[in-house]
Amino acid sequence: MNDLCAEIGYKSINHHGEQLCGDHVDIVEPSDDSTVIVLSDGLGSGVKASILSTLTSKIISTMLAEGLSLEECVETIAATLPVCSVRGVAYSTFSIIHLKNNQTAELIQYDNPHAIIIRNEKNWDYPKTEMNIGGKKIYTSIIKLQENDIFVMMSDGCPHAGIGIAYNFGWKREDIIDFMEALSQVGYTAKTLSTMLVDECNELYGHKPGDDATACVVKIRKREPMNMLFGPPSNRDDADRMMSLFFSKEGKHIICGGTTSSIASKFLRKPLVATLKFEKSDVPPIAKIEGVDLVTEGVITVNKVLEYAKDYLGENKHYEHWNYSEDGASLICRLLFVEATDINFYVGRAVNPAHQNPDLPINFNIKMNLVEELSKCLKQMGKKIKVSYF
Repeated sequence: MNDLCAEIGYKSINHHGEQLCGDHVDIVEPSDDSTVIVLSDGLGSGVKASILSTLTSKIISTMLAEGLSLEECVETIAATLPVCSVRGVAYSTFSIIHLKNNQTAELIQYDNPHAIIIRNEKNWDYPKTEMNIGGKKIYTSIIKLQENDIFVMMSDGCPHAGIGIAYNFGWKREDIIDFMEALSQVGYTAKTLSTMLVDECNELYGHKPGDDATACVVKIRKREPMNMLFGPPSNRDDADRMMSLFFSKEGKHIICGGTTSSIASKFLRKPLVATLKFEKSDVPPIAKIEGVDLVTEGVITVNKVLEYAKDYLGENKHYEHWNYSEDGASLICRLLFVEATDINFYVGRAVNPAHQNPDLPINFNIKMNLVEELSKCLKQMGKKIKVSYF
């Protein structure tokens, strides 16, 4: 096992006038050292395409994760998917990345635009082997992973962007490569890269996409541990044990909550210095303790982080807010969403007397739910999460 890990991000836009997307991305982790990512594009658009692509991606990801062969996957799909009465065919195209031990990637492609791999900030013309399975031409590649490799899988809505509007023949593969090469040098996350690619497609379509367009980006990077402390322990006698465990972990340290930061200050024997600078009216100001990377207020700040996390997994509209602001919630977002790969939560179960006022919208359950929901969102971002309660 090496210290590399995969960061995965994707975004889709629907065919203009359609409620459902005809593309689907599925991610399965059958074990700690294996990840299967499938991008499927259903025939046509709308409900039919959505059903076809969802079935295809679910079948492939589940079967490959269980160790079945590619031949069995393709045969199962051919036997399972309904046939279109108009075209007489029934399939959805697919691209698959199967990551093994964070050392190798098996890339399997059928009828989707060929995946782009950026290595050392340049397009890499990776080797492909052609196979014929049930009359279908499938390309496979085995790739030894390197740090900062970027895999870009797309549905055909991306290269078709701008046909008859910005370009005569769509957004050429070479132009998409140039676009991604330039972005790869900045250090954006996989989610941000996929968002920027799909947003550019949307622009080329004049915000009226003529096809569903999806980009799924997988970025290979080194593991970066992060530790977050939220709330004092239910038993005061556990405070020192909680603090020693928290500060003994490698990586950066974030402390959320006034009482919690006071306990940390006492444990470290360093003063807690409050700042009264309000970067945003709805987020309390941060504080400072020598030896701690970030000290913020508790529930209100973490609730804002959760709000940003849900948006990040969806349309990613608030990216610019938290990526450039200096308030506590934005600083936490940059540490958790961008920097971290492995996050350890240390959560105190103590009930804050100030939160027991019935006129306040905050209570103990809300605090626990915040941790659970934020953990869930971070897992969807591909982070490894461990939560310890005290």
